[in-house]
Amino acid sequence: MNHSTASSSRIVTLDDVRGAQKMLAGVARMTPMEGSRHLTRLVGAPVHLKCENLQRTGSFKLRGAYVRIAGLLPEERAAGVVAASAGNHAQGVALASSLLGVRATVFMPKGAPLPKISATREYGAEVRLHGQVVDETLAAAKEYAATTGAVFIHPFDHPDIIAGQGSVGLEILEQCPQVRTVVVGIGGGGLAAGIAVAVKSLRPDVRVVGVQAEGAAAYPPSLAAGRPVAVHNPATMADGILVGRPGDVPFGIIGELVDEVRTVTEDELAAALLLCLERAKLVVEPAGASPVAALLSAPEAFEGPVVAVLSGGNVDPLLLQRLLRHGMAAQGRYLAVRLRLTDRPGALATLLGVLSVVDANVLDVSHVRTDPRLGLTEAEVELHLETKGPAHCAEVGQALREAGYTVID
Repeated sequence: MNHSTASSSRIVTLDDVRGAQKMLAGVARMTPMEGSRHLTRLVGAPVHLKCENLQRTGSFKLRGAYVRIAGLLPEERAAGVVAASAGNHAQGVALASSLLGVRATVFMPKGAPLPKISATREYGAEVRLHGQVVDETLAAAKEYAATTGAVFIHPFDHPDIIAGQGSVGLEILEQCPQVRTVVVGIGGGGLAAGIAVAVKSLRPDVRVVGVQAEGAAAYPPSLAAGRPVAVHNPATMADGILVGRPGDVPFGIIGELVDEVRTVTEDELAAALLLCLERAKLVVEPAGASPVAALLSAPEAFEGPVVAVLSGGNVDPLLLQRLLRHGMAAQGRYLAVRLRLTDRPGALATLLGVLSVVDANVLDVSHVRTDPRLGLTEAEVELHLETKGPAHCAEVGQALREAGYTVID
């Protein structure tokens, strides 16, 4: 892939990344790399998970934030810093500022997960909620910087940020020197750009593949156009990569050095998150699970050994609960069914008996009798069932119909 007309990789060099790695010694952890037997069997080659979800603050963002703030002049530090983020960059800036003794103000979208808001405050930053998406929050933070003199710390569009994130790439080459493909999620592009600089400078033969959520995929049209193009109304559960427009600096690097950018669906993200939790015993947020989602969707497309970067693990528990059900449903292990039955004593018990025969585990039952759509002798029941896969789901539906129930949905 070479969509950039300029040699943009020179904006951030291997020396910059190595300098950032030295600066981060004792600050950011060298996160572990874990093998995945399930993904290895699926891909047909070794697959390793680079666990940035186990980094301080729960994501890779501390790396870039610390390098950027550490590089400020004394008078800039005295003015304080301001940032905008859905959560992970917010926490990275908050902790980095605290470690460096710099005052931090962080703007976050109004819908940011409460655990991320609380953690940002606990790291010492002042949090201000503004806007519905990161782009609106970014505008508010920039306005604050213009009026107060605080230094704006962009989440991805700055060479120091990219150099800091690139330290992940150096660790990958050290921990898995035989790697052939690195898969990494892309929002604004800072992490993918930094990894690409590090990896391609030392191992140009290694393939670097970026992954975006289908509903917020600004890079494919931007790369096709040869310039950053905004995606209107981006939407995805993966708030960590919910960015409407690529950053100018990472865009040039990604266009030159990243071999491919793939997209994944919401169902694939949910299934990947579930797999990380069940098989790898790792709590990963949807954005962090995007590389795994890409492997699940097209395992034949990746030459191994593969390293998938789990970029973050800061997931709202309420969202996690919904995602787990969604992931189970995508795998045919969770079934919601709505049906009508005759409203008479013992009718619900009879229905549950039918489900028992086909070995469907009932998780929840909702029984409605007073709805204008129902006849005088009718009731509507909604059931949430734990099932054993698509074939079992079909068996459950067939058993209900054979028993005479009207299955609505």
